[in-house]
Amino acid sequence: MNGLLTCRAASKADLPEILRLYAQPDLDDGKVLPLSEAERIFERMARYPDYTIYVAVSNDQIVGTFALLIMDNLGHLGTPSAVIDDVAVDPAWQGRGVGNKMIHYALEVAREKGCYKAMLSSNLKRERAHAFYESLGFERHGYSFRVSIQHSRDQ
Repeated sequence: MNGLLTCRAASKADLPEILRLYAQPDLDDGKVLPLSEAERIFERMARYPDYTIYVAVSNDQIVGTFALLIMDNLGHLGTPSAVIDDVAVDPAWQGRGVGNKMIHYALEVAREKGCYKAMLSSNLKRERAHAFYESLGFERHGYSFRVSIQHSRDQ
């Protein structure tokens, strides 16, 4: 890897690069939010104290991103847990330690926040990513389900 790789909280100015990373064929197949919608969501996320988008940066270039949510979990003696989501690495940087650095960074933040576990979600079709997560010690656990909730324009 050329240069130093660091992780930091994303800023609103980083959103075009984050959207570029999400447009990869094995992630969102080029279907990403319009920048204005991403900015609205980013501002909403900023109101939550422990919901942060991070970027991995090398030589001032954004080469990866992930989101980290720290949640209170009263089912485990009030100890919080972490959810790592929306992990993406620039295709030109895959296989160069970026994902490893980001996941370890996320786990360190979770550890500092007192989390007792970290969970990660990944699309079923991302088999290479699943093998990577397993190589880091994550184990497959249960199933994840989702449904889109449609809202009327007047809400």
